Amino acid sequence: MEYANLSVDEIQQQLETIEQNKAELQRALVTRRQEAKHGVVAQVRELITQNGYELDEILPLITARRRRGTAAAARPATSGRDYTRYVDPENPANVYVRGVLPGWMKQKMQEQGYDSSVKADREAFKANYLQAVEA
Repeated sequence: MEYANLSVDEIQQQLETIEQNKAELQRALVTRRQEAKHGVVAQVRELITQNGYELDEILPLITARRRRGTAAAARPATSGRDYTRYVDPENPANVYVRGVLPGWMKQKMQEQGYDSSVKADREAFKANYLQAVEA
């Protein structure tokens, strides 16, 4: 179509028509994708039953790979990395391994005059106050 010969109103009308068509196509796409999903589900169910399995046996194996944390839960406690554990001598239940400082550690650092936001202070606090336990 030649757009150079159209008036502003005609161009605006063309754009509105295109937008309407786009919205209709988007709705059709969503509908087709939903239908396709249902088709895939039916195929998977059929495949599972054809191979002599129950859905309850197979579906957890499929979904386990998609969830975060399930691989970590299945992994052994020692992942090959050994981090030093730091134990509060006043309360052995307070343990720090690595990562974000726990509240008890921040409080103890502040009580002893250390700044928990300064790496040198964190290292000094661990060396001077906490008991290091090798993993």
